[in-house]
Amino acid sequence: MWPSRLQYDRSVTEEGTGEDEPGVRPAARAKHDRKPPQALLDFIVTGWDDPGPTDTGPIPGLELYEARRKALSERFPGLLVVVPSGVFKTRANDTEYRFRPGTDFLYLVGEGETDEVLVLEPDPGGGHRVRLYAEPEADFKSTSFFTDRNGAFWVGPRRGLQTTSSRFGLEARPLSELEQVIRSHDRGVALRGLDPAVDRAAQDLAGPDGDLAAFLSELRLRKDPLEVDMLQEAVDLTALGFEDVVRALPDSRTERDIEVAFFSRARRGGNDTGYSTIAAAGSHATIMHWSHNTGELRHGDLLLLDAGVETNRYYTADVTRTLPINGRFTPDQRQVYELVWRAQQAGFAAVRPGNDFLEPNRAAQAVLARGLEEMGVLPIPAEESLRPDSQLHRRYTIHGVSHMLGLDVHDCAKSREEMYTEAKLEPGMVLTVEPGLYFQPHDATVPQRLRGMGVRIEDDVVVTKDGCRVLSSNIPSHPDEVERWMAEIWARRER
Repeated sequence: MWPSRLQYDRSVTEEGTGEDEPGVRPAARAKHDRKPPQALLDFIVTGWDDPGPTDTGPIPGLELYEARRKALSERFPGLLVVVPSGVFKTRANDTEYRFRPGTDFLYLVGEGETDEVLVLEPDPGGGHRVRLYAEPEADFKSTSFFTDRNGAFWVGPRRGLQTTSSRFGLEARPLSELEQVIRSHDRGVALRGLDPAVDRAAQDLAGPDGDLAAFLSELRLRKDPLEVDMLQEAVDLTALGFEDVVRALPDSRTERDIEVAFFSRARRGGNDTGYSTIAAAGSHATIMHWSHNTGELRHGDLLLLDAGVETNRYYTADVTRTLPINGRFTPDQRQVYELVWRAQQAGFAAVRPGNDFLEPNRAAQAVLARGLEEMGVLPIPAEESLRPDSQLHRRYTIHGVSHMLGLDVHDCAKSREEMYTEAKLEPGMVLTVEPGLYFQPHDATVPQRLRGMGVRIEDDVVVTKDGCRVLSSNIPSHPDEVERWMAEIWARRER
């Protein structure tokens, strides 16, 4: 755990009141930090060499980010547009969660530090002037690098304006100018709830904020080649994470061991996991969002692993495999697994341009319902259950089969229904195909031999001009392939 800023600060309040510099956001401070002596403050601003800018070069795909900002400008002519990166979120007292820039900011800029704000200011001649407001390079003539707990001494140096400008192909301006710029306009749109300082400055802006959130969500529905490449990177890292899990299985005793094995890969190869890992063994697999991961791994049970690596460019995979803990499916497990696998194949076949977004779901659900009827689980004929006014098979399948994927694991969530779930599939869309069957341990409608069993198979696919490409096909999913894959990993492990 990091030290508590040595209890030094210029203020004893949590609000950051005190000797803050005019035009600068209040310094972040902890309540019990003590005011440092003036002699230390005088000494600490002397004797520093100029560290110079950090030249990291232009961000890959610079022209694509420029095109996205151009589309945003064209959508909101004459309006100020404000998109913040976000701020640190407090976990407890003066400790914060790891910072992740806001998704829309990432989509428009590519990377982000805390407190940065993208602003499109209407130009009298038409269009917008696009600027990125950011913290300047650390000023070692000011004590803030030491007294502000988000200063360079505590969290590292900021990128600075010169590097920001060259990195993103944008004009970079000091963050201290932002409030005046926003308050000089009365019409505009802003993404709110990400940065309290931006919310305060933009409180009098009149404009359709909801339209901004929806537009940015819908702009992300179709991925460009750069995004598909970054999603493939996320999937490839995830494949390595699944191999790590299989390799660790023989020495693992709890679901938490599985989570740790995957997380290690996510942090070594990427930024983090894209969402809370679900490592559900035995009957825990019947709980959709089980993430406590406190259960035991038992010989003969199944392990449902739903996990994805988020890359250093913040795109995430979302993959699920259901694995036999001892490396071999029992006949009952295989029966259920193969039904889910066939449903997924039907879902893949329905992912093609011009089909409804919900067509893969309908195709997979039809296979599941008919399989449940054949197994004697469904109390009515499958065709009757599949009617919109029936849906009894959903007792055992619970969720839909697809959602969009990208910078967020459930991407484009603020899109309008007619642009998402009610729309047609188009080339470039990236979505999951993830059918599942879940037989609750206390469900008296299910044969005893199947109770407590949960199976889900999830892959990430990109819509192509004539169908789809499965990005995660390098992770085995057919039951025979799964058993062979696990055996091969264990054999290499023993050499």
